[in-house]
Amino acid sequence: MLPDTDELPEILLDLAVPHEDINDMVALRRTLVSDAGTMRLLKECVEELLRDIGEIGREVRLDERLTEAPAALGPYFPAYVFVAALPHTRAYHRERGIPADVTRRTLADLGRNIAAHRRRTGGAGMKTPRWLTLHFRGELYQLGRLQFQRARLGQRTGQGIAAAGLDVAPGTPCLNLHIPDCSGPLSPAACDRSLTLAREFFVRHFPEERQRVATCHSWLLDRQLRRYLPEHSNILRFQERFRTAHEDTEPADTEPIRFVFGDPDLPVESLPRRTSVERAVGDHLRAGGHWYIGHGWFPL
Repeated sequence: MLPDTDELPEILLDLAVPHEDINDMVALRRTLVSDAGTMRLLKECVEELLRDIGEIGREVRLDERLTEAPAALGPYFPAYVFVAALPHTRAYHRERGIPADVTRRTLADLGRNIAAHRRRTGGAGMKTPRWLTLHFRGELYQLGRLQFQRARLGQRTGQGIAAAGLDVAPGTPCLNLHIPDCSGPLSPAACDRSLTLAREFFVRHFPEERQRVATCHSWLLDRQLRRYLPEHSNILRFQERFRTAHEDTEPADTEPIRFVFGDPDLPVESLPRRTSVERAVGDHLRAGGHWYIGHGWFPL
């Protein structure tokens, strides 16, 4: 189920696992495979992850199972689950005719996740294992600057888009856009290229779904950013692509803190002001304002 000690380092490098974590993961492999109970837990987690692979929106119940791993393996156990699932994910991609470079760049989010956890905590582990289930189940793909998730319109979003005149409804297939960190500027040219790649990719590899609309659910779509950022800002130009599907009334103040500063628990009064985005996020909160998740869409 797991690659052997000699193969594991190369596989971890392919998944962009940071170099400082590779030796520890290789060394801990012996602890994992020597315990029958832990290996059984690994097998059950992989089976849960891969059940109905490719199906959109299936709930994957991994969170509680991952906490059952021995403390010595705790920081890395989720990563071992994804490594063990890797051959099955690659096989699914091959069945769909997905190019190997798209597979590699998509699954490299595993390493990005580990690196983000270390930046935030200073230690080993994974920031959000649940997020990686989308990648390893064939629901999400990195195509250039952006990531695209095969999804279905939710109730409020579907109703909002239908009210704008598009012939869709809740449950209609769509592409949900995500903006990964550590991937360079969110420039209009980079986004245009990603969207061109996505239109070709999903028609070719998932022709039965026929996504007609792209959606995004992100604090980056909060229109209040216009008060703080220059009009030529990449973020504002990204916002201009979207029409509003619906608006939230519940604040989501920790979201920009998480994504801009790396830790949602940082005290607002001490947030840095080094960039225009940092100043926008922190100054707005220090003035008593709130940030909200924006829900946007545009036709494909």
